[in-house]
Amino acid sequence: MHPRTAEETELLTVVREFGRTTIAPRAAAAEAEARFPRESFDELARLGLTGLPFPEDVGGGAGSVRLSLLVLEELARASLVVGMGLSVHHLATWAISTFSTAEQRTRFVPELVAGRKLGAYALSEPAAGSDAAALATRARRDGDGYRLTGTKAWVTHGGVADRYVVMARTGADGPRGISAFVLDADQPGLEVAPPEQKMGLAASPTAQLHLDDAPVPADRLLGGVEGRGFAIAMAALDGGRLGIAACAVGLAQAALDEAQAYARSREQFGHPIGDFQGVGFLLADMATRTEAARALTLAAAGLRDRAAREGAPAPSVDGHRDASAITRAAAMSKLTATDAAMQTTSDAVQVLGGVGYTRDFPVERYLREAKVLQILEGTNQIQRLVIARQLAAEGS
Repeated sequence: MHPRTAEETELLTVVREFGRTTIAPRAAAAEAEARFPRESFDELARLGLTGLPFPEDVGGGAGSVRLSLLVLEELARASLVVGMGLSVHHLATWAISTFSTAEQRTRFVPELVAGRKLGAYALSEPAAGSDAAALATRARRDGDGYRLTGTKAWVTHGGVADRYVVMARTGADGPRGISAFVLDADQPGLEVAPPEQKMGLAASPTAQLHLDDAPVPADRLLGGVEGRGFAIAMAALDGGRLGIAACAVGLAQAALDEAQAYARSREQFGHPIGDFQGVGFLLADMATRTEAARALTLAAAGLRDRAAREGAPAPSVDGHRDASAITRAAAMSKLTATDAAMQTTSDAVQVLGGVGYTRDFPVERYLREAKVLQILEGTNQIQRLVIARQLAAEGS
C-alpha cells in the first residue's frame, strides 16, 4: 500500500479523532430521530473537508483522490450518514467544478467548496433508475431560458441541500438529448416531497424533487451547451462510485471493530469467544474482506491521481474520454467494497449473537445501512455490466 506522508497522517489522525469523539456519539440518536446532522457538515467545512479534493483557485485543499477517499472511510467508520453525505456533496461539486463555464465556476463552486452550500445530485427518476438515459424530465426553451417539468427520484439530501445538479431532457430521446442544470433550493417551481421511509439511513433524507414548469435562466445550463448532461453524469459517477466504495470500507471496518471488541470481552465456557475457531474464522474473513476492498479502492484512486499528475485533460463531455481503466476500476471497487460491507456487517451481527440483533449495539444499524450501498450510484448488477462490457470490448 502506498505510504502516507506526514501531512496525510496528521490529517487522518484529526479526522479519526473527530469521528470518534464528535460524530459517532451522535449517530444513533440522529438515526432514531430521523434528524439530518447538518451541524456535522458545518464542522467538516471548518476542518476544510468539504473542499479537500478541489483546486486551490476555488478555495479547495488540492488533496489527492486517495487522501479524499481515506477521509471518507474514516467518516463513514464513525457514521455512514456523514461519510456518504460528504461523498454526495463532493460528487455534485465535482460535476459543477469540472464542467462549468468560467462564470459558473466563479459563481457556484466556492460556496460549495467552503461548505456554505450543501450539494446534491438529481439523475434518477421514478421510471428511470438503472436506465438513466430514459429520463423524462423535460427542459423546454422559453425565451432566453428554460422551463423544467418532471420528477427526480432518490435524491440524497433532498430537502436539506442548498444546490442541486439536475439532469433534464432538452432534445430527442436517448443520452444525447440530456442536459445538466444547476438549481438552488429556492428555485421557483421546485418542490421537495416528504422523505422516503427507508430501511436504514433515516438521518440522511432521500426524497423526490418535483419540477412544475420551473423557470430556469439559461446561465444555469451547466457548461452552457445542451446535450452534454448524460456524459457529465457518467463521468461524475466514476468519482461517486469510488466515494461509496470508501464509505463501504469504513462501514465494514466499524462492524469489524465492534465484533472484535465483543469477541474479546464476551466469555463462554471459560474463554473469550474470540478464542473459538468458529468465531475466529469469522473475524479473519471479515478482516481480510475489508482489507482487500480497501486496497482495490485505493488502487483505483491511484489511477485517477496518476492521470491528474500526468496532465490528462478533464473528461470530455462528448463521450470520447479515454478513461476506460478508471471507469472499470471504479465499478470494481464499488462492487467489491459494498458486497464486502454487506457480508461483514451480517457477520458482525452473527458474532454478537442475540445482542447483535438488538439496538443496544450498533451492528444491526450497520447491517441495515450496508444494504443500500449495493444499490445507490448504480446497483451492483450495473457494476458487473460495466465491467463485463469493458472486458468484451478488450477482447474484440
